[in-house]
Amino acid sequence: MGNPYDPYGQQPGYGQQQPGYGQQQPGYGQPPAQPGYGQPPAQPGYGQPPAQPGYGQPPAQPGYGQPAAQPGYGQPPAAPPAYGAQPAPAPAQPAYQEVHHHHYGSTGQLAQWGSRAGSFIIDYLIAIVPFFVLWLLGNLLASAGSGAAVLGALFMIIGIAIWIGVFLWICYQEGTTGQSIGKRQMGTRLIGAQTGQPIGFGMAVARKLAHILDGAVCYLGYLWPLWDERRQTFADKICNTLVVRS
Repeated sequence: MGNPYDPYGQQPGYGQQQPGYGQQQPGYGQPPAQPGYGQPPAQPGYGQPPAQPGYGQPPAQPGYGQPAAQPGYGQPPAAPPAYGAQPAPAPAQPAYQEVHHHHYGSTGQLAQWGSRAGSFIIDYLIAIVPFFVLWLLGNLLASAGSGAAVLGALFMIIGIAIWIGVFLWICYQEGTTGQSIGKRQMGTRLIGAQTGQPIGFGMAVARKLAHILDGAVCYLGYLWPLWDERRQTFADKICNTLVVRS
């Protein structure tokens, strides 16, 4: 039987008791004993940092049944994509668009001065021709004698009534649809500069009355759209309206 104190002798055989606490550790070159089944691995001493994984080795994964590391405070967990779902595309960058401070209708093109003048002439003739004819007949009858003077006055009253009725009808058409007969024939439309919609009957009447300022100084207001950036007359500027192509 060998000497049990000989360090170069035989090691304890199978089934023999391993050295206990405080006994001699395994010799040089021999791996340390692994912990048994169900025993936790040895923890590092107080003040000693835990062993870091070696170079090129992945960090330790959580054990079976242990939850994975949660995201930081205030960060919501990333939702996994549904099965078969495509990843959400990146939000499209808004294309550069020119900013308009005013609505210019569906086409965005202001009416030319010639189209505006043409529609004004058509509407003016519709209103003034019946009035002028009846007024002229009334004057002729009034100068014929006392008996025809009553009939002449009646003709003039009818002419004035027709003129007022046509005037209000044109205002109604422009206020509700944006187009009178003249504007419809010339392909133009009256709209509000801020809304891009018809301005209503009351505002259309106010705009017609504001045309008095257009003709006050040598009809300068009617010519103002020739060089104005928004092609507005004085009445358009007062009522904040635009005439656009329909």
